[in-house]
Amino acid sequence: MDSPDFVADENGGGRLTGPRLYLLLRMDRRLLTAIVLAIVFGVLVGLSQLGLPALRTIVAVNNGTFWIFSAFIGSIITGTSIVVTINQLVLSQELGAVGDQRDRMQDAMDFRRDLEENLEEDVTPPEPAAFLYELVDGIQHEANDFESTMTEGSDHSDELTEKVRDYVDDIAGNAETVKGNLENAQFGTFDVIWNALNFNYSRKIYDARKLRADHREELSDDANEEIDDMVTLLKFFGPAREHFKTLYFQWELINLSRALLYVAVPALTVTAIMLMYVNASVLPGQTLGVDNLVWLTSGGFAVGISPFVIFIVYILRIATVAKRTLAMGPFILRQSERDEDLG
Repeated sequence: MDSPDFVADENGGGRLTGPRLYLLLRMDRRLLTAIVLAIVFGVLVGLSQLGLPALRTIVAVNNGTFWIFSAFIGSIITGTSIVVTINQLVLSQELGAVGDQRDRMQDAMDFRRDLEENLEEDVTPPEPAAFLYELVDGIQHEANDFESTMTEGSDHSDELTEKVRDYVDDIAGNAETVKGNLENAQFGTFDVIWNALNFNYSRKIYDARKLRADHREELSDDANEEIDDMVTLLKFFGPAREHFKTLYFQWELINLSRALLYVAVPALTVTAIMLMYVNASVLPGQTLGVDNLVWLTSGGFAVGISPFVIFIVYILRIATVAKRTLAMGPFILRQSERDEDLG
């Protein structure tokens, strides 16, 4: 059985742990952008101290700033326009005739009613975090009911008893962790999707079906019914997670478009200043042992590439989440989950 404190890699490649996990998924995108730009700025300034040809000489002889910054004008305008256009095409899927919107509304309500019927609740919460909380809590209760059913009635083999205990403990530990993190999660942040990824429902479906297949003769009708109810709830989790993931992707694409629009004009302005007013005679002298022209040019370069860096850090997280949720349902793509039962 899976440990409840696994990382969010249910359907993707290798495991994400430590700094790599934090960098790709958890770190605030604005902070990551600032760090990347600071590293670029630091590298450019640091290279000036390694005995390379002086930047002021390069600018005087080869008009270096022109060749560096002239390409930024077209790339910033073209790149920003393309990204915003692509995002708008993606978001245009939300548009449609009233009949299409009504069908979507009906499908959503049918999904809620089906889940409420299985959870035996009158109404499920409207907030994504609370909705997932109730669903995970329902799965945990079904697992507890399954264990209670197995402890009653006829005796079972030690192997089956141990498997049931491990399975229920796995669900309980995983569910408690996810529920605790969902209590204060707000949609729009990454927390909701992160906790949805951290509930490995695919493996739980497989383990339940494998347990029944291996011990079909020992399971009572009540135990089989409990397994069916548990698998049914687990199958609700997949579409719910995919729906909230889609909404989150759209949310992030909107944030990406806004960030690019905010930074594009300042980046173009700085690039224009570097082209129009900076030459080999600007800001003579040094600061902290570094030529002032190096400070200015390095800063201008960092500002010029900021739209590209923003695009990278946002798409990096979206692509990582998409890779780790490629398969919906009882499919586990990562090699680390393969064992003798899956060979």
